[in-house]
Amino acid sequence: MLTNSVRRTQAIRRRHNAGSNPTPPASVMGSPPSSLQEAQRGRAASHSRALTLPSALHFASSLLLTRAGATVHEACTFDDTSEGAVHYFYDESGVRRSYTFGLAGGGYENPVGQQGEQAANGAWDRHSHSSSFHSTDVPEAAGSLNLLQPRPVVLQGMQVRRVPLEIPEFDLLDQDSLHESQEQTLMEEAPPRAQHSYKYWLLPGRWTSVRYERLALLALLDRTRGLVENILGVGLSSLVAFLGYLLLLKGFFTDIWVFQFCLVIASCQYSLLKSVQPDAASPMHGHNWVIAYSRPVYFCICCLLIWLLDALGSAQPFPPVSLYGLTLFSASFFFCARDVATVFTLCFPFVFLLGLLPQVNTCLMYLLEQIDMHGFGGTAATSPLTAVFSLSRSLLAAALLYGFCLGAIKTPWPEQHVPVLFSVFCGLLVALSYHLSRQSSDPTVLWSLIRSKLFPELEERSLETARAEPPDPLPDKMRQSVREVLHSDLVMCVVIAVLTFAISASTVFIALKSVLGFVLYALAGAVGFFTHYLLPQLRKQLPWFCLSQPVLKPLEYSQYEVRGAAQVMWFEKLSAGLQCMEKYLIYPAVVLNALTVDAHTVVSHPDKFCLYCRALLMTVAGLKLLRSAFCCPPQQYLTLAFTVLLFHFDYPRLSQGFLLDYFLMSLLCSKLWDLLYKLRFVLTYIAPWQITWGSAFHAFAQPFAVPHSAMLFVQALLSALFSTPLNPLLGSAVFIMSYARPLKFWERDYNTKRVDHSNTRLVTQLDRNPGADDNNLNSIFYEHLTRSLQHTLCGDLVLGRWGNYGPGDCFVLASDYLNALVHLIEVGNGLVTFQLRGLEFRGTYCQQREVEAITEGVEEDEGCCCCEPGHLPRVLSFNAAFGQRWLAWEVTASKYVLEGYSISDNNAASMLQVFDLRKILITYYVKSIIYYVSRSPKLEAWLSHEGIATALRPVRAPGYADSDPTFSLSVDEDYDLRLSGLSLPSFCAVHLEWIQYCASRRGQPVDQDWNSPLVTLCFGLCVLGRRALGTASHSMSASLEPFLYGLHALFKGDFRITSPRDEWVFADMDLLHRVVAPGVRMALKLHQDHFTSPDEYEEPAALYDAIAANEERLVISHEGDPAWRSAILSNTPSLLALRHVLDDASDEYKIIMLNRRHLSFRVIKVNRECVRGLWAGQQQELVFLRNRNPERGSIQNAKQALRNMINSSCDQPLGYPIYVSPLTTSLAGSHPQLRALWGGPVSLGAIARWLLHSWERLHKGCGAGCNSGGNVDDSDCGGGGGGSGLTSLASNPPLAQPTPENTAGGGDQPLPPGPAWGPRPSLSGSGDGRPPPLLQWPPPRLPGPSPASPAPTEGPRPSRPPGPGLLSSEGPSGKWSLGGRKGLGGSEGEPASGSPKGSTPKSQAPLDLSLSPDINTDASPSRAAQDFPCLDGSAAESGTPTGALGDWPAPAEERESPAAQPLLEHQY
Repeated sequence: MLTNSVRRTQAIRRRHNAGSNPTPPASVMGSPPSSLQEAQRGRAASHSRALTLPSALHFASSLLLTRAGATVHEACTFDDTSEGAVHYFYDESGVRRSYTFGLAGGGYENPVGQQGEQAANGAWDRHSHSSSFHSTDVPEAAGSLNLLQPRPVVLQGMQVRRVPLEIPEFDLLDQDSLHESQEQTLMEEAPPRAQHSYKYWLLPGRWTSVRYERLALLALLDRTRGLVENILGVGLSSLVAFLGYLLLLKGFFTDIWVFQFCLVIASCQYSLLKSVQPDAASPMHGHNWVIAYSRPVYFCICCLLIWLLDALGSAQPFPPVSLYGLTLFSASFFFCARDVATVFTLCFPFVFLLGLLPQVNTCLMYLLEQIDMHGFGGTAATSPLTAVFSLSRSLLAAALLYGFCLGAIKTPWPEQHVPVLFSVFCGLLVALSYHLSRQSSDPTVLWSLIRSKLFPELEERSLETARAEPPDPLPDKMRQSVREVLHSDLVMCVVIAVLTFAISASTVFIALKSVLGFVLYALAGAVGFFTHYLLPQLRKQLPWFCLSQPVLKPLEYSQYEVRGAAQVMWFEKLSAGLQCMEKYLIYPAVVLNALTVDAHTVVSHPDKFCLYCRALLMTVAGLKLLRSAFCCPPQQYLTLAFTVLLFHFDYPRLSQGFLLDYFLMSLLCSKLWDLLYKLRFVLTYIAPWQITWGSAFHAFAQPFAVPHSAMLFVQALLSALFSTPLNPLLGSAVFIMSYARPLKFWERDYNTKRVDHSNTRLVTQLDRNPGADDNNLNSIFYEHLTRSLQHTLCGDLVLGRWGNYGPGDCFVLASDYLNALVHLIEVGNGLVTFQLRGLEFRGTYCQQREVEAITEGVEEDEGCCCCEPGHLPRVLSFNAAFGQRWLAWEVTASKYVLEGYSISDNNAASMLQVFDLRKILITYYVKSIIYYVSRSPKLEAWLSHEGIATALRPVRAPGYADSDPTFSLSVDEDYDLRLSGLSLPSFCAVHLEWIQYCASRRGQPVDQDWNSPLVTLCFGLCVLGRRALGTASHSMSASLEPFLYGLHALFKGDFRITSPRDEWVFADMDLLHRVVAPGVRMALKLHQDHFTSPDEYEEPAALYDAIAANEERLVISHEGDPAWRSAILSNTPSLLALRHVLDDASDEYKIIMLNRRHLSFRVIKVNRECVRGLWAGQQQELVFLRNRNPERGSIQNAKQALRNMINSSCDQPLGYPIYVSPLTTSLAGSHPQLRALWGGPVSLGAIARWLLHSWERLHKGCGAGCNSGGNVDDSDCGGGGGGSGLTSLASNPPLAQPTPENTAGGGDQPLPPGPAWGPRPSLSGSGDGRPPPLLQWPPPRLPGPSPASPAPTEGPRPSRPPGPGLLSSEGPSGKWSLGGRKGLGGSEGEPASGSPKGSTPKSQAPLDLSLSPDINTDASPSRAAQDFPCLDGSAAESGTPTGALGDWPAPAEERESPAAQPLLEHQY
């Protein structure tokens, strides 16, 4: 009976959903079974009624429809929350239920009736270890009832709200029936609650019953997930008990402190059973298994420390040491440290309540990073693994150097001589410091490079698995950059070691000991003051907060809209040169001088110092100071100045040698800088004249914090000492100290996962359009901005375009719509690791107010207190200058140029509002389909296909017309009014000319008559495409909204073939993929161009060329397509998309047009302690205090601290950035302008090429001198093109704008055959997204004898026409190479002897550089490079022609002819 009822129910539901029958009455369905009525009564007595939601209805209906014939996925573990996973549980009434997980937090709950209850209870007892059952344990009756009575559930936060839904399945989609069924719910008493026990396994065959349900037991105790967690928990609890007993036995605690200590022990042990939720130091919501071990681990460490310090104080194994007036390692020192550790252990409850100690892995990473940075001069770590790797690398280097140092100072030194072993130590110290400073702390890329060399099969396997997705060029670029750094270090470390050894062995530091030190100190101070203070202040937007304009302005400062890459100014070259001299000459000399003097002093007084300790201190201090000078020179000159002033003039008696003094002062200065930043942040934040109260608590806390200023200062001192953030409590004026964090700050590696078609199901893409919100779609622009910064950030920092910088600094990049926070994490020698956090395009009101504050100028402010007397020209007024000093941020650059995409969006509704505009779109749609048919390489196969020909044969019959309701006269230009449909004659009357023209442009001839197979195929596809558009637009609807919906559906590739007359298209799916789909996308572009020039595409030739041009230079794709992301990241010049925006208040369609260009940003430097403090405050408020108020006071706008923008950039769910990049490393070698200024990396291959090139020049010069009496330059035909000095690939200064594709080796494309100056540029430059070549086509002809007629492009290469040759050279390093680059890695061309500098031959005029507007003229290229913009001096390194001038062979007689020589006299 039950089975028949279920079948009858399903049949009626199918007919009802199909629309064949109206809703059947209740009598048809029959009465539900008795067990179902009992279940209804039980639920009705235990639950209150609630209104159902449309989302719940939609989800329930979709779940039921898919469940009818599908298998049920029953979860096997508690953690299985995938879509469709079914869990079984007992509710508070004892009724067993099943819960099915859905998408986006939704769920669906089904009651399981009382039938089979005993079997279910038996299954519960058998499987008491899990809340889920295997499919064999679920009774069949429960499955049948599962289909009858659904119960939708809506998840809100962490709670489950059940929505009663007591209706038959066929009424599920009917809202009225839903409410009627709710009113008929029976309200009877629930049955008595069943008691269940949890069986706990003790021994084989031995069980004990625990009188707890699973949920109740889980609320009491944490569930361990494996054997390792059990062992770790038991071991830690035993260790806590043992160490506590040991300290109590030793008598460290008496009286009331014994009770307090026992409470600490109990809290540490219980945290292993049930972790604190939430914990003040937890970085995440919910259960955090790591935080459960924090208390016992810290307790064990403190107990061991107390016991160890007490043992050291009693035994005194070390003799007391006096350092800077402090006595170390004495008995009182150890006992004092023991008492501090004891008091700290007793304060554990208070410490963990305030969250002053981080979780264990964060503490480990923090300690290792601090030791490496402050002890060995290392850089910041990005994870615990990188911290271990970086510190291990530093310890290995220090251990290697320690032996040389100890051996050097243990032997007596001759008078006025330096031992060879000490010189070796100095050489190795400088070389290793240089190498370590250029290496990142993250070994991922290095290991990838090693793996690709040693284990190529693993690399090939990984490439095969990722072949389905478009290749990402970033990993290969990173490996190439690291390879260049390693090759350069292999040479430079040897050179540095040899030079340092020679300088140290020359005894210059001993002979000039009395004066050399002060000369070096004064030189370092003067250069540092000029480079890192004076120049940055003169380049700021508001120098010294007094002037209204920068004194040293970039070339783009006065431009309203930037038109190209930033030009390198003279002060940028000066700054880069001074930094180079400072890093590689001055500070190594200072450290070597201090090392030599201190070592000489130690050797002279061996009884005064412990040689072993002194050698260790000298090694560590030298390594730290050299690495710090190489990595971060802006902070060194002040440290050096304070060291000299303090220990040479103020307290000379405290000096322990200049090297140790310098080392100590570097530690002290780093903490003083932190203290200064914290005090600035606090004073700026609580200034009473600019405080913004976001809530009533802020108004109360403001006066309350005034009498606690002394406590605030003490907290600032402690937080600066331990490098912890100082965060405002709930965003108020009350500050508390947070727990210590590394420079990376965030413990979790969160980065944005973009939602597109590559990571969503097909059914979801078609029905729900995932990722259609603006934030998900706009995140790609921040990802592209991250890639652009990866190429240019490090070089721009070195050139001073962002001002002074250091590890941990934070900057805000602001433009018209892009607002991103850039966090510098690791700063090395030639590398910067950063993370970018992109904010919403259309932010909240508070965000917009802060964006206005950082973008508006203050030059027009004329106020002075309460009056407006004005101000001097280019000088700020008093009020403006005062206000700028009370901000936690400052504008460092107002015109920072970076490559990006300009975004323009047009409302599609306004462009298709009237029928005439839609008719234009349909016409272009038809023409685009015809174009793609004629261009397809499979056209012959389609025309000869028997199935297609048979299906299209009826359309040629007289009087045939397709009278689908979709077609109408208002939108179809070829509509046949006589036949009321689309007919072949009317189609040919409009489009036959276009078909014939497209066929004529095809290489192979094809029949073009009106009844030919080509015309028939075009007619069939055009009818199919328009019918698909009408089907997606709901056919008969004439309103705009359905039309836009259908157009967007076709644009993203959702073609629904519903008519039997169109099923012939399934003979080859390329008809849809390669013809119809690109046709609708191209039609949208042509329709958009129609508004600018309506009559432009009337001629077939113009339309054909326009479609071909758009096809080459433009990517038209849906934004959810992975090809869209790939095109943006590969720097495609232009892109077009149709976006459907679904927001809370809007449902609109936009046409998005992207054009790659250079954008102008404002660079705002934010106080890093302000950022860290606000981030820490948000984490405490949301995770620990659980303040979920979306309008809480801590995120209200505060212009003086940019509170809303900073808090919005937190990791989700604390903040709401639309994009968070992974940790990205930028290398200085990828910056083209910096490579042009400094030269490329030196490598063994570059040295070999330079030697070969020099020998070639010498050989040809000698031969020419012997034959004709000329000089070397007159006969030289080789040069920098074949072997560009010591530069590697693309090391010469590029003339084009510094784009990422230029730096990726843009000269890898071979020249086409023929006498061409470069490859023929296409409309899009090249197929791989590279920009077009610099020269236009055809190239401008040089004055002089006109060349012969050019040979055809295809075929053998002809000889050059007679006349004065350009360059004639042939050698093993390449042909037609220019000798403009001379010397090791030089980048400046030298004029030839006998030829005046800058002279231009009368027979040849220089090329007009205006041919390419993006040519960069600031890199000071050689004269030959200026004359020939397509010249690339590094072309021969790859061994293939790269498109440089003259890379085609010349006849032998011309190479030997003296006619080619006069031109050379004027080239160099």
